[in-house]
Amino acid sequence: MARDQAVVIKKVKKGGDHGHHGGAWKVAYADFVTAMMAFFLLMWLINTTTPEQKRGIADYFAPASVSPSTSGSGSILAGTALGEDSDQSRGSSAVIERLSPESRRETSDQQISPDAASSATEAPEVTENALAGALARREEAELASAELSLRQSMQDMPELAELSRHVIIDQTPEGLRIQLIDQEGRPMFQAGAAEPNERAVVLLRAVADIAMRLPNRLSISGHTDAGQQPDSRYSNWELSADRANAARRILQRSGITNDRIYEVRGKGGSEPLFPDDPYMAGNRRLSIVLLREAPVLPAGHALPQ
Repeated sequence: MARDQAVVIKKVKKGGDHGHHGGAWKVAYADFVTAMMAFFLLMWLINTTTPEQKRGIADYFAPASVSPSTSGSGSILAGTALGEDSDQSRGSSAVIERLSPESRRETSDQQISPDAASSATEAPEVTENALAGALARREEAELASAELSLRQSMQDMPELAELSRHVIIDQTPEGLRIQLIDQEGRPMFQAGAAEPNERAVVLLRAVADIAMRLPNRLSISGHTDAGQQPDSRYSNWELSADRANAARRILQRSGITNDRIYEVRGKGGSEPLFPDDPYMAGNRRLSIVLLREAPVLPAGHALPQ
């Protein structure tokens, strides 16, 4: 190399941009925005539903003890096939042999252990208790659904929404109780009259529409306040009984069959809704209870599903 050759120094300037990173961050950001939108939508729905609607939704998704599925996956065998050579087949054959009359005769002379005897006697009781518990839970869910349906009907129908202040719905040990009460200046019956007015008829028809969806029998009670009737020969006992009977006739004209009526009672003023003020208008009421039991039907008749 020649001594006088020039030395060249090259300076490279680094750019200020960050280069291309791809679009993966956009997908992640879109997922995040979607999740946040779903979260706030869920919060909004929870805030707008009533406690009765929340309870109805919870009852709908609650697991039932008796599976309604008719498929093999919902049964005890969980959808497994029973082949001739399979383990399930051998187990089932053994069970059939043990339960056959011949097998029972062969083992009748053999000694049965105390543990096996106690298990055999306890099994039916356990099964009956489980079935009774499942039926009780099903009935509880049906009554809760009926309560929710009636409340929803009163919200959706203008003629019922106006009368919703006349209705009190609650669960009692007897069953689902629906009370149609007087409001001050807006009675369900005219003073001393046994026949309900138009607003009471509308409410009774709505109750009948909900009750027709269930097999439960009905108990109907009439109540008055503590005020006495002008005619001493016609007391509050007769008046409350006549009002309960008038309500029964309206329910039956609306579709409730005769076997669904369990009892019709006149309570007079013996059970005030407001004990502190026995003369209050709200003590005058009709009480209709969907009892926690199925009606007694003739043999060969099945309950509606």
